[in-house]
Amino acid sequence: MSISPFTKEQLLPQEEKLEIAKHKSQLFIGIPKENSYQERRICLTPDAVNSLTYQGHRVMIEAGAGVSSSYSDKEYSDAGAEITQDTKKVFSCPMILKVEPPTVSEIEMMNPKTILISAIQLKTRKKTYFEALSRKKITSLAFEYLKDTDGSYPAVKSLSEIAGTASILIAAELMITNEFGKGLLFGNITGVAPTEVVILGAGTAGEFAARTALGLGASVKVFDNSITKLRRLQNNLNQRIFTSTIQQKSLLKALRRCDVAIGAMRGQERCPIIVTETMVEHMKKAAVIVDISIDTGGCFETSEVTTHEKPTYVKHNVLHYCVPNIPSRYSKTASLSISNIITPYLLQIAEDGGIESAIRCNNGLKNGVYLYHGILTNKAIGEWFDLPDNDINLIVF
Repeated sequence: MSISPFTKEQLLPQEEKLEIAKHKSQLFIGIPKENSYQERRICLTPDAVNSLTYQGHRVMIEAGAGVSSSYSDKEYSDAGAEITQDTKKVFSCPMILKVEPPTVSEIEMMNPKTILISAIQLKTRKKTYFEALSRKKITSLAFEYLKDTDGSYPAVKSLSEIAGTASILIAAELMITNEFGKGLLFGNITGVAPTEVVILGAGTAGEFAARTALGLGASVKVFDNSITKLRRLQNNLNQRIFTSTIQQKSLLKALRRCDVAIGAMRGQERCPIIVTETMVEHMKKAAVIVDISIDTGGCFETSEVTTHEKPTYVKHNVLHYCVPNIPSRYSKTASLSISNIITPYLLQIAEDGGIESAIRCNNGLKNGVYLYHGILTNKAIGEWFDLPDNDINLIVF
């Protein structure tokens, strides 16, 4: 007779143990007015607020927060939001939604253990920002790090789509006759040679720039060092266009002939400089450069940051447009885009019974966390700012 590893009781039929039911949690979200320079977007549209309040969540919005995205306070209050003039009151909500990262003085207004969801814009952060959040034991999520089920970053992608499309519309505007433009119509008119466009980078921004330029009838050349990206671009555009790896000779030849050059390269730390000053000198008089990559340094050597108020300057007889944060120019579209990405996450957090459970259940959301109760959980930020970091999977499981 073999000896069983189980006791007699264990062999008897047992009652089934069911998973403990999750308790839905009520969210209380504060949306302060954006104070940083040139930021015109807002995280939630009135429709998104409506879908949250309809499910019993509270949303408090600082008066005038949506005005620059063409949303009035009345639209928000009709959607069920509470409107207040008191900035401190908004920052004392348990969950804060912002487009731009908060300033240190804004962090001071927050209560300990607040949940913050905003962009992080790592290039403009200082160590003091993370230290201030850490002192208050705040849990912070960044839009840029939120991941979709297919491994892509939806917030980065949709803003790149806006920037790519906008870059061509901006170039078309700059080519008309003004003090410097040469009075060309962007496109393809019968009997007239089409506008020639060179696009550096075959990512999402490059793809949408190419799509828009082709839609207007221009002749498009795309340069990128990744054959995979170039192949994907052609498949997504559903047509064969001129693509090339980045080689000085062929790039210079294309730049000499083009009317518009778009910079849409991405880099790990800083965007690589692809076009040297000498190459810009060889471009046509009154050609237009739109450098989308300017927020990570720009891929033209002649690029310098400009503002929405004074967006262009002329260098070597070429018109440069180097405004970082192009989507802010189209604030309503950008707000709709951010709102559509973030609302499902908020509903998910409530459904799962709070941020802790939601992070456990959703890896894409977990990827967005860079501070968990004041503990830094992002390795890249830790290395960048020389701060101690922890693996989030060892804290949350």
